[in-house]
Amino acid sequence: MAPLPITLDALRKTYGDYVALDDVSLAIRPGEFLTLLGPSGSGKTTLLMALAGFVRPEAGRILIGDRDVTRLAPNRRDIGIVFQNYALFPHMDVLANVEYPLRLRRVSRREARERAMSALERVKLGAFAGRDISQLSGGQRQRVALARAIVFEPRIMLMDEPLSALDKNLREHMQLEIRRLHDDLGITTIYVTHDQREALTMSDRIAVMKDGRIRQIDAPQDIYCRPGSGFVAEFMGEANILAGGDCRAADGGTLSSAATLMVRAENLHLDPADCGPDGIRLDGRLAGKAYRGENWLLQVELPSGRELMMSIPSARSEGCEELSPGDPVAAFAARRHAHPIPAPEPEAA
Repeated sequence: MAPLPITLDALRKTYGDYVALDDVSLAIRPGEFLTLLGPSGSGKTTLLMALAGFVRPEAGRILIGDRDVTRLAPNRRDIGIVFQNYALFPHMDVLANVEYPLRLRRVSRREARERAMSALERVKLGAFAGRDISQLSGGQRQRVALARAIVFEPRIMLMDEPLSALDKNLREHMQLEIRRLHDDLGITTIYVTHDQREALTMSDRIAVMKDGRIRQIDAPQDIYCRPGSGFVAEFMGEANILAGGDCRAADGGTLSSAATLMVRAENLHLDPADCGPDGIRLDGRLAGKAYRGENWLLQVELPSGRELMMSIPSARSEGCEELSPGDPVAAFAARRHAHPIPAPEPEAA
């Protein structure tokens, strides 16, 4: 079956005085891998649970294809769900866990077993069908949860931080596995995480949320390199938000623009040759440094009092080890890496 588009139209959900979703509208393309990304309390899980049918919005509509499912029960939405804690049944073995959605749908025992085994093979757990859940590692349990979510062949998959309990190496491996599974099945996937790198790795588009609203939705590279606000810039990584007066042209001249600029820490260099003829320059004094294996992190205080963070690759870090607090530091960046953003809103008095 072809994947389905999803349309969210002005969704609003409150809990007392707390606004969890504030008129959220969103069009999700058929077969897209869309990630909802944001800090705790941003509304991303509430939005996912509204899609699943476990949260009912006070206003707005949810359409799957051209079908309004806003008030439809969760089990009638034809959606596969992988929860943060996997929600597996400890008293059932692996195969019985995966068969369970089919048995609820009154699929015959023989067909349920065949389809469950096929789903387990797809996630590379066919040999574990008879194992107890307690005998599985965290990564294996996550795969069982995936198999159970896809066994009834849904056209939409929802995932609520399914990798949060895994260690770093396994987490990164499973990110690629989930993306491969999404591509193989050709389904529409909505994925919730607070991990920026995870969102960048897996997504076709990322919707960054804050205070119950979508602040920006774009392709990963656009979200990271061309953020639409200071919040998105700083949430997505080590970003330096600079006033025009902090910068000058690398050749010593003045910049033609006084706009607020965002420069990523990894796009700053100690060698002016790395920034090209139209680069920018920032001068300050070293406030601190840290060695992180693959890079050196330098903290530089600018004359304006702003703090500049520089991430210098270890392979290009000549001189970093000798720097001491108070030493002058000149930082350079290519002009294309200085992205203009709206000036920060003044804080309320």
